[in-house]
Amino acid sequence: MYDEFGFPRDADSDYAAPILATFVYCSRAAEGVDAAVVERIIEWSKSSNAAREITGVLVFGSGVFFQWIEGPPGQVEKLAASLHGDPRHHDIVTLEQSVEKRARLYPNWEMELVSADDIRAVLHEALESAEDENNIEALKRILAQLDAGPLETLHPSAKTQ
Repeated sequence: MYDEFGFPRDADSDYAAPILATFVYCSRAAEGVDAAVVERIIEWSKSSNAAREITGVLVFGSGVFFQWIEGPPGQVEKLAASLHGDPRHHDIVTLEQSVEKRARLYPNWEMELVSADDIRAVLHEALESAEDENNIEALKRILAQLDAGPLETLHPSAKTQ
């Protein structure tokens, strides 16, 4: 097969890959956010994201959110803006934001919850590469929250069954 310039097309190329935006962030859960709240977020996301062609993964543990979102650039931009205004979390640190032609990493996940007891390694890596002073301070607060103990000890209303 040949591309529009007459050169042979590599069979492994990503010519058919869509243009996707990626938004990856971490944040601290607000007071009162518990497993039931997170489950409601996931249920809403599954129904809402499918219509917007957004896929991704949400990791929640020890009072910290880590989320990877991918989809059409306009839709991801709108979702990222709404996340910044969501009172269920704070200290939002953008770890990656890009637009590129590539295959989805989570093609069949409208939004899946992946539990994590400890995401310190990801956060330490982000802290090492962070340049923005606000992000550095937010990452330090998130890591301090992780060091303070499990979610149940941080938010008494977050007892899980």
